[in-house]
Amino acid sequence: MPRQDALFDDQDLPDAAAEGPEAAALSPAAPLAERLRPRHLDEVIGQAHLLGPGKPLRVAFEQGRLHSMILWGPPGVGKTTLARLVAGAVDARFIVLSAVLSGVKEIRDAVAQAELARAQGRRTIVFVDEVHRFNKAQQDAFLPHVESGLFTFIGATTENPSFEVNSALLSRATVHVLKSLEDADQQQLLARARDLLAAPELAPAAAQRLIGYADGDARRLLNAYENLVAQLGPGVEQIDEAMLERSLGEQLRRYDKGGDQFYDTISALHKSVRGSDPDASLYWFARMLDGGADPRYLARRLVRMASEDIGNADPRALRLTLDAAETYERLGTPEGELALAQAVVYLAVAPKSNAVYSAWNAVRAFVKQDLTRPVPAHLRNAPTKLMKALGHGQGYRYAHDEAGGFAAGERYWPDGLDTPPQFYQPVPRGLELRIGEKLAELRRLNDEARQGPADPPDADGEP
Repeated sequence: MPRQDALFDDQDLPDAAAEGPEAAALSPAAPLAERLRPRHLDEVIGQAHLLGPGKPLRVAFEQGRLHSMILWGPPGVGKTTLARLVAGAVDARFIVLSAVLSGVKEIRDAVAQAELARAQGRRTIVFVDEVHRFNKAQQDAFLPHVESGLFTFIGATTENPSFEVNSALLSRATVHVLKSLEDADQQQLLARARDLLAAPELAPAAAQRLIGYADGDARRLLNAYENLVAQLGPGVEQIDEAMLERSLGEQLRRYDKGGDQFYDTISALHKSVRGSDPDASLYWFARMLDGGADPRYLARRLVRMASEDIGNADPRALRLTLDAAETYERLGTPEGELALAQAVVYLAVAPKSNAVYSAWNAVRAFVKQDLTRPVPAHLRNAPTKLMKALGHGQGYRYAHDEAGGFAAGERYWPDGLDTPPQFYQPVPRGLELRIGEKLAELRRLNDEARQGPADPPDADGEP
C-alpha cells in the first residue's frame, strides 16, 4: 500500500487550502477529537458496512483504486477522516474546500494546485465539506475536471445528496452512506481517549449517560469528555454521574440513554400533534426546549408535520409554520419561541390528512419500479419548427379555452397506462372534503368524454 505519511503532506502547495502537516494534528494543544483522528484504516471505529472485509471502501483502499464519491452521514461519524485516508492510501495531494467559506476563486485555486500536482506526477483529491451548501453553478464547476481526471472529487454532506447534489455531479460519484456510531463503538472511543489523557476511570452509568448525550457523534463525545477531564480536581479515582452533571449541566439534563431520549421526545411531540392534543403537544414542545433542543430543529420538524399530517386539509398550516420559523430567526430565544408554540397549537387543532404524504410515497415507489415511459407527442414542448414538424404538441387541448377551464377526456399519462393509478386520495376532512368532491366531478366528466355520446334509441325505444 502507498505510504501513509503523505496523508497531510502540503509541500510545494501554493495555497493554504491543502491540509496542514501531520505534526500539527498530533500537537498536545490540538483538540482531543483531532489527536484521536485515525491515521490508518485499521484505527477507524465503526462503519463496518463500508470498511469491513470485502466491503466497498475496504477493497478500494487495499487495491489503491481511486473513485469520486459522496460521503453522506450525520455529523461526527468520520466523513473527513475517510477522505483523508483515501488520499493517503493512494499517495494523493489532499485539498480541502469548505462550501460555507469557499467560492469560485477557491475552486480555481484548487484546479491550479491539481495541475501543479499532476505536473509533479501525483494525483489530487479535492475534498468539499458540506457540499450541499454549494449552488448548482459551483457544483457544475467541478464536472470538467472530474471527467478529465485532473482530480478525484470527494464531497461530504449531512443532507440527502439526491436532493442537494445536482444530478450531473451525482452521476459521476458513488454515494457511501455513513452511520451514527453504535454504543459499543463509542465505548471503544472513550477507552482510547482515557488512555491518551491518562484520565481516571469513567463509571459505567456515567459512560452510558455521556454516550447517550453524544447520540452517535464522535466529535461531540470527545469534546464533552475532554471538557469533563479538564475540570477534574486532584485525587479523583473515578468519574461518576455527579461530576458529569457538573461538567455538562443543562446540556445533559435531558435526552440521555437512561431517561428521555431525544428522538423519543420528538416522537412524542409529533404523535401528540397528529393526535390533535394541543396540551400534550405544548408539553412535549416545552420539554424539548427545556432539554436544550435547538429551536431551529423544532421549527423544521413543525414544517414537516404541516405537510405530512395536515397537508391539503388545511394548507394554511404550512405557511403558518414557515412564518413561525422566520419569526424565530428574527427574534431568537426566548421571544421567538412563542411563535413556534403558536404553530404547535395550530397544527394540533387543524384537520388532519396524510393523503399527500401517502400519495408521494406511493408515486415514488411506482416510478422507481416502473419503466421509463416516453412523453406522449401531444404533451411535448414544440418551441422550434423542427419539433412542430415532428408532431410535438400536436393535438394538445388548451384547458383555458374549454368549458369550465377543463379539457374533459384529455390524457396526461404516458402511453401504455390504460388504467392509470390514482395516488392522491383526499380525506373527508377540512378543505380536502371539497377537493375530493371536485376530483370526483372531474373524473366523471373525463369518463363521459372518453366513452363518447350514447347511441340514440331505436324505434322501440331501446338504445
